[in-house]
Amino acid sequence: MKPSESTWNMAVVKDCGACPIQRQAICSRCASDELNILDQMKSYRTYSKGEMITYTGAPVSHVGTLVSGVASISQGLEDGRRQIMGILLPSDFIGRPGARVAQYDITASSEVTMCRFEINAFEKLLATSPALGPRLLEMTMDELDAAREWMLLLGRKSAREKIATLLFMIAMKNKSLSGSDANEALDFTLPLTRETLADYLGLTIETVSRQFSALRKDGVIHVQGQRHITIPDLRRLLVEAGDDYSGSVLP
Repeated sequence: MKPSESTWNMAVVKDCGACPIQRQAICSRCASDELNILDQMKSYRTYSKGEMITYTGAPVSHVGTLVSGVASISQGLEDGRRQIMGILLPSDFIGRPGARVAQYDITASSEVTMCRFEINAFEKLLATSPALGPRLLEMTMDELDAAREWMLLLGRKSAREKIATLLFMIAMKNKSLSGSDANEALDFTLPLTRETLADYLGLTIETVSRQFSALRKDGVIHVQGQRHITIPDLRRLLVEAGDDYSGSVLP
């Protein structure tokens, strides 16, 4: 489903000071005068689950930040096959300044709210801001690291490692947004269904359910209901993900 103009919501007014992603968003290091400019530029749009935020070849009119929800980056082939190339979580930046045509499909995997900036206005501010450019470069490097991790996840990891890796990614995002200590247990509501997880990771729903049950049985995660997850020990989850970060991710 391609975006339609009827779903634009330009009248939403939100307080930037109370923004849940302000610690990690593109504007996190802006001075007060730049924040005021961005506040005047911003608009919000909410996308329903399954709605396309943008699609390959579409003209790009806005860039922005995911405020809530989860989206997938994908690309299709002529015969209908589709590859999930990554996921976007709250505070991740969507769009590429300087690009006028979208290179990938981005689809809302849950209900998504995006804080948007008209691309021409954002590029003008980017050219003069001492904070936006370095922050965008840093976020681009983080996106590159995430893309490499996603390649490893899909190409080499076992089903258990895939589930653990995705949970670790979501847990770390929640940790960065909340500012919680690495030694604290982390609680979050999983924003994806088992079916969506299976599609992301190239697994069956049955395999996803079995791996969740195994991780819960081994005490790596606690699950309440269908989606409320508690991670008692992030380091143990990292071990289950099968990665060798040599202590660089967690202190």
